[in-house]
Amino acid sequence: MLGGSFDPIHNGHLLAAERVAQEFKLDRVLFVPAGEQWQKAQQTPAAHRLAMTQLAVANHSNFEVSTVDIDRGGATYTIDTLTQLRQQFPTADLFFILGTDAWSGIKTWRSWQDLGALATFVVVTRPGFNLGEIEAPEGLLAEQVNIGAVDLSSTQCRARAMAGESLAGLVPEPVITYIRDQNLYQEAE
Repeated sequence: MLGGSFDPIHNGHLLAAERVAQEFKLDRVLFVPAGEQWQKAQQTPAAHRLAMTQLAVANHSNFEVSTVDIDRGGATYTIDTLTQLRQQFPTADLFFILGTDAWSGIKTWRSWQDLGALATFVVVTRPGFNLGEIEAPEGLLAEQVNIGAVDLSSTQCRARAMAGESLAGLVPEPVITYIRDQNLYQEAE
C-alpha cells in the first residue's frame, strides 16, 4: 500500500512503488489517495486526486487504486486505512510504503504504536538518507529501499504548474493532460 494526497501523483511515487514491488516480490501495489488529510490545510478535491492516480497507474499491471480512504469520509488516518485493508485482505502480507519524511514524523500519527501489527513498514530513501540515522519509533521496525536520486515532490509539481512551467518527465503524461484540462493548480485571479 502506498498512500498519500497524490496532489498530484508524480513519477517519484511510481518509481518508489516499482522498486518496492520488485524488492519484496509484491503481487500488487495499492495506491490509496487520502480522503481528508488531517495534517494538510488545503488540498485539491478528492475526485481530482483520485482521477489523477487512476490515470497514472493505468498502464501498470500490478498497480491498483483503492478508494477506502475517500469512501470512508472524514479525516484520513493510517490506522483506519490499514485496519480496513487488513479486514479486506485477512491472509495477505501487507506492506506500507512511505518516505523518510513520513517515517521521521510517524509519532504524530493517530495510534502509531498499533501500526506495526497491521503491516510491514518499507521506508523509501534517497541518497544521503540512511534509515539507521532516523530515530525509529519504539516498537516499530522498517525495511529500507533506496530509490536513487529522486528529488521530487507534489509541492514542487504544483508550484511548477502554477508558474506555467512544464511538468514533462516529472508527472505521467495522462496526468499532465488532466491537470491542463481541469485547470488545476492555477493561480487564483
